[in-house]
This record gives sequence, C-alpha cells and structure tokens, in this order.
Amino acid sequence: MPPGNVKLLLDGQQRVTSLYGIIRGNPPPFFEGNANTFSDLYFNMETQTFEFYGPVRMHDNPRWISVTALMQRGIGQFNREIYRNETLEPMADEYTDRLNRIYTIMDIDLHIDEVTGEDKTVDIVVDIFNRVNSGGTKLTKGDLALAKICAEWPDARAELSRRLEKWKSVGFAFKLEWLLRCVNCLVTGEALFSALADVEWADISNGLRKSEKHIDYLLNLISSRLGLDHDRVLGSVYSFPIMVRYVEQRGGQITDHKERDRLLFWYIHTLLWGRYSGSTETILNQDLQAIVEINEGLDRLTETLRRNRGDLRIDPQDFDGATKGARFYPLLYMLTRVHHAKDWCSGLDLSNHLLGKLNSLQMHHIFPKSKLYEYGYERNEVNALANFTFLTQECNIEVSNKNPEDYLKHFASSQPGVIESHWIPMDPELWKLENYRRFLSERRKLLAQAANEFLDDLIRGNVQETVSTGSVLDGAGGLGGVISEAEEQLLIETNIWVIDQGLPEGELSHELINEYTGELLAVLDLAWPDGIQEGFSQPVALLIDENTGIEKFASQAGFRIYTDQESLKHYVNQEILAIDEAAD
Repeated sequence: MPPGNVKLLLDGQQRVTSLYGIIRGNPPPFFEGNANTFSDLYFNMETQTFEFYGPVRMHDNPRWISVTALMQRGIGQFNREIYRNETLEPMADEYTDRLNRIYTIMDIDLHIDEVTGEDKTVDIVVDIFNRVNSGGTKLTKGDLALAKICAEWPDARAELSRRLEKWKSVGFAFKLEWLLRCVNCLVTGEALFSALADVEWADISNGLRKSEKHIDYLLNLISSRLGLDHDRVLGSVYSFPIMVRYVEQRGGQITDHKERDRLLFWYIHTLLWGRYSGSTETILNQDLQAIVEINEGLDRLTETLRRNRGDLRIDPQDFDGATKGARFYPLLYMLTRVHHAKDWCSGLDLSNHLLGKLNSLQMHHIFPKSKLYEYGYERNEVNALANFTFLTQECNIEVSNKNPEDYLKHFASSQPGVIESHWIPMDPELWKLENYRRFLSERRKLLAQAANEFLDDLIRGNVQETVSTGSVLDGAGGLGGVISEAEEQLLIETNIWVIDQGLPEGELSHELINEYTGELLAVLDLAWPDGIQEGFSQPVALLIDENTGIEKFASQAGFRIYTDQESLKHYVNQEILAIDEAAD
C-alpha cells in the first residue's frame, strides 16, 4: 500500500462493513466472520423482506433478487427482466421502484465528524470517542492501534488471531490487545500504543513473529520450571510484555539457568502482589525503563517490587484467601507441581515433568464441604485456600467426602510420607472436624514455609533443572493440571452457552481492583465487566458458592449478581435476547 494519510472509521464500523461487503460481494480483508453473509443476501420484491439464500424457497422464484448482484450490475438489467416477465409485469413499476431505493443507498451522503490534528494521540482519540459514545460499546486503545495497523497491513488481525487460537487450543486463553501490547513493547520498548504510530507494518509483522516465539519460550519455561500449565493458574499476564522484551534483548533465549530462575522469581511475585492490576501502561513503562540496561535489569525489577511491598516474604496470613480465584491459589498449585507432592493413593510424584499430558490434577477439599457445612462452618471457612490440595482424578474419587480423621490416618499408614508432602499438619487431633480452624492455622504456616524455601532457592539458582518432556504447546488440550471440578465445569459450560447465543465471552476469575490503591478486593468466578450486551447493560457476575463479602464488593462495583446458572440464563433470555429481538 502506498504511504499517505489514512482515515479510520471509529463509529458505524459494523454498518459500513456490511454495506462494503454487500456492494463488493466479498468481505474486507480484516473481516473474521462468514463471508457468505455478504454475497447470499436476497430481497423479495413482493414482501420487501431480506433473507439469506435458501434454494428450496428461492430457486426459480423471480421475485427474489440477489442484493449483491443488484449493486454490482445496476438497476437497468433488472428493470428489463421485470418488464419482460409475465408474472412480474403487472407490478413492474412498484418492483423497480423498490429495487431503486435499495440501489441508491450507495448515493447517500453521510455526515462525518473528523477527529484530526497532530496532537490527537491514540489515548486522546479513544477518550473523545468514549465520551461521545458513552451509551455504546467502548473503544479500547488496542482497537484503535490495530485499526491503524490494518490500514497498511490488512492481514494483521487474522495473524494475531491465529496465534491466539494456537495458545487457546492448549489451555492458554489470551486477549488480542494483550498480544498487541507484547508486540508493541518488543518493537518500540514502550507500553503506550501511540509508540506504534510511525512504525512500518513490516516491522510490526516481524515483531509479531518474534513475540510469538518468545511467548512460546516463556510458556514452556513457566510450565516446566513452575508447573503453571494452563491459564487458570498462569496469572500476571501483563508481565509477559516485559518478559518478551527482556528475552528479545537476550537474543531470544536466556541460556544461564540462574538468570532464568531470577526472572521466574520476579514473575511469581508480580502474580502474588498484583503488580499490573491497575494503571497498567504506567507500570509497564516503569518496568520497561528498568531493563534498558539489560545486565542489571532483573535486579531493578525485583528491587521495585520490594520497595512497593516493603517485603517479599510470604506470611501464613497470605494463605487466608478463599476460593480458586485467590491470587495465592496458583502458588499452592505451583508448590504441588514443583515440590514433589505425592499422590495419596499411588504414592507417585505429582511433579509436572512426571505427571504427563494425559493425566490431570483435581482440586480436593481436605475437609469435605458437606461435613463442614453440617458441622456449622461458614462458607468462606469451607472454601479456605488452606483446605485445598491437589490429587489425581482417581484418588480424588476414592477419597470423595470421607472424614479426614479416618482417611488421613489410613494414607499415613499405607503410604508413609504422602500426607506430609501436602503440607498437612500430622497431629491427628487437628484432623477432627471440631479442630478445623486450628488445622487451617497450622497448615498456613507450613505452606508459607514451603513457599519461602522454594522462592529462596529459585532466586539463588538452587532449584534443580527439570527433565525436558517436550513443549507444553505440543498437541491440543489434555495438559496435566487441568482442574475438572464440577464448579469449574459449570462455569465453562455457562460461558460457552452465552457465547452460543451470539454474546461476548465472559472472563473467568475476574479481579475487582480498588482503582485508587491497586488493592485486590475480590475475585469473581465468571464476569462480564462491560455487560453481556456490551455498553448497553450493567456488569454481570456469576458467583458459585461464594461468601457474602465477595457479593458485597461485586454489588458495590455495580455488578448484577447471579448465584446459579439457571437464573443467569433466565436473565439473558428475558432481558438481553429479548432486547435484541425488539431491536430487530
């Protein structure tokens, strides 16, 4: 494409894209839907209805006219055919007038408000658009940056999406804007998308190729060294733009295993303390500046975390969280994978390189939920992080909801050492239901001790190198570590159902952040922070078996809360889909 000024269409994109496709008979290069929607639209001259081509109803019926053919051939040919057809001739004047009204759509003069000027950066334009279009779908900085890129490189969106689909097929679901941010940081060394304004599309294409390679490398590194092998435990995805830039500066690979582990130490702490939970661009730019001088970059990154936290040591109370959405849940999962926890039933190592792809870990409540509820414990106590551990599917089924006082004693005798490997206090008195709170307190201490020991070894370079078992990206699905608990499956099924209705995908484990302090307030099981009908309905959250504190935070943040799948489906059917039908 020759260089020059490019105008971007901010509002009315869907309508103009539809007109473009119907008139041309094929979609624009950036379109990602069904191309037949642009060539198979037909108009019935008698009923004045539009429908997609159906051979049974439309074949040999002269009243059905291809809209694309009309736009491309002009009105004259169709007028002649109408007047020559004995069936159509009595209504010829009316039919030609109806076709003419469609054809002259191309002559409509649309009013355009232009946002121009050298000072109109990506940030300013996005802010202007969202203020003017406050009732519609919000425009993101990534949307605008990608639109500018597509003006010179029409295949950009498809190329980005292809990479995202590859990662999604093996358990890592990322967003397009995130990948573009990684490319931006690699190519420009800046977090703001405005830095891409003067970058040639060929350089962006090359940056995407390199970013894909580096992200593959990082996913394999994090999976092999930390055991975090799917997106529900990955966390801190906005540390990836920093790590992609760092790996690029190192020539595409970090050969020193101690340096790799220091990078992983930093990554884990960005996950635990929510480094990128607020003011993402500002913090990314700070960290990008820290690695300009590459040889001291990791020291500066880690020192920044220490200054912000005061201390990077993990305390027992850090494991006070409840539910799988807690930030320390991935740490518990990681410890299980890298600290050689044993399966209670078989005695086999649960480390990631021995577990293998065709197995899976399931989350297990050490004290069964049903027995805790019967005893009178509250929901947040029942779902305490310190009550979680991980077992193979077979062992989880075998243990089921047995009393811990009985089954822990059995495994301690039949498989010596396996119970201790899960940081479970070995005092049998603590295995009794009446002593559950004491059990939680003691286990938190053991978990904190194990976490600190591992992190200390990691930053010192003392963690043993793992045996390579191939790439975590080989094959699709079935990766070790997929948590298949019933609640998890329900959330996934609900999300799929919403998507099948033609509505946007929800976000699993959505973090509610205090926008002023960056503090994590709550983690919502499944949420649509922009509404299920984006820009037109309030935020929605599905919370399964959560405590009232989380519901309170979600409500204060403006979320409409549902606690079971059926009530959410009813809301979608009655208030969202009904709105769409009325609009049609």
